[in-house]
Amino acid sequence: MALFITFEGGEGSGKTVQARALYRKLRSQGVPSLLTQEPGGTVLGRRLACFLKWQDGPVAPLTELLLFNASRAHLVAEVIRPALEEGKLVICDRYTDSTTVYQGYGRGLDLKLVASVNGMATGGLKPDLVVLLDIPVEAGLARKKDQKRDRFEQENVSFHHRVQAGYLTLAAEEPERWLVVDASQSKDKVRRIIWQRVSQLLSTRGK
Repeated sequence: MALFITFEGGEGSGKTVQARALYRKLRSQGVPSLLTQEPGGTVLGRRLACFLKWQDGPVAPLTELLLFNASRAHLVAEVIRPALEEGKLVICDRYTDSTTVYQGYGRGLDLKLVASVNGMATGGLKPDLVVLLDIPVEAGLARKKDQKRDRFEQENVSFHHRVQAGYLTLAAEEPERWLVVDASQSKDKVRRIIWQRVSQLLSTRGK
């Protein structure tokens, strides 16, 4: 049963932890699943991620947009679509909505341009469910205080507020396709909320 679920959220929201938890739960339930991430998921993607996150000096917003989507196009073609065609449930830690909010709302690139480039990279492939882990910006960044911060984590607070506002705008536009979860709750509670929604989705698709 092919399903595509993505995890989104600002810095420190816990989306990677929850994506992995969902993957383990699905595997324990006997659901054929695949977990991947952006940028990354392929050798090319990991190399581009290293540049995008740790490059010394400025990187133009348009360059970010194109490189993220170069990684994405490769991931969709080589990993995501083949897995969906095999009937697997695919979980992706970040996807096009990250680019929309970080390069669009955050960096200020034209949203129509971002949508166009995203669409070319994915061939129009959209998630069946987007899980947005929403947390106050300052609380999310505080979770990262003892870690080495990448280029995006080092951005000023106003940038991260624009990212959060962008996510909430996208979620409000398609409430049937988005699950917004208060990520300041305990990890277990967040995990249960996500599983409740995913199990409902599985039942409607005839697991």
